Amino acid sequence: MSDSGRWGPRSSVSIVDERPVPGPVPLWEVPGWRERFGVVAGVTGRGDNPTEPFDLGLWSDQPVGKVMQRWRTFRAALPEFNASVLAHQVHGCEVAWHTDPSRGWHIMEGADGHATSAKGLLMLITVADCVPVFLVAPATGAIALVHAGWRGTACGILSRAVTLLKTHASVHSHDIVMHCGVAISGDRYVVGNEVLSAVGQPVYASGHSPLDLRSVLIHQAKKLGIGDATSSSFCTATRRDLFFSHRGSGGTDGRMVAFLGMVP
Repeated sequence: MSDSGRWGPRSSVSIVDERPVPGPVPLWEVPGWRERFGVVAGVTGRGDNPTEPFDLGLWSDQPVGKVMQRWRTFRAALPEFNASVLAHQVHGCEVAWHTDPSRGWHIMEGADGHATSAKGLLMLITVADCVPVFLVAPATGAIALVHAGWRGTACGILSRAVTLLKTHASVHSHDIVMHCGVAISGDRYVVGNEVLSAVGQPVYASGHSPLDLRSVLIHQAKKLGIGDATSSSFCTATRRDLFFSHRGSGGTDGRMVAFLGMVP
């Protein structure tokens, strides 16, 4: 098995790794989605400069000017989108539905996911180990992007996103395509029994065990009736040369941005 960790016996998954996009910004896109579905989907990386990595974290002690310059560079790398939305994430299960976007960069409070059927809106979440989950319903042109840590996974953020697509865009579960993106692998994510229990995994006498959140989410997707689900094999904690990892760095690392939007 690659550095994705061990997938649980209850689920199987096709591995689809993000591919780097040439250019000044470290973009990693889910291959084929732009051509097949007319969307851009992926995550930013650490970049090639070890002294000034491409950290997009807004709530850090870095100089504001440098952070905002990186954001401007990132947004300029995806010129198809004249509107973008981000939220102050709270590790919950709130998913916001967005209608026709207005120009500019919008920051919300208290959401861990976004969904829309509007073209030209780039939806964003910040990640540095948690799973970015990308959903697209090609037949209706509706999409969703959620930030799934163990708390969001436990409280059903994936189900919430699927319900929004069904409600607002008349989507059937079997029409949805899903991808679990760059995240920490099970081998590097050891948690206590309270976390295992919360996400519906077996509890062991040792008190601590590896948890592969992407495997759990794939299993949830199957129960929800999602027709096609894939996963990245990249592990943020193992590949800190490419990505940021909160756990791998002991809490000192920066933040990446996962992005999803329908090209106008």
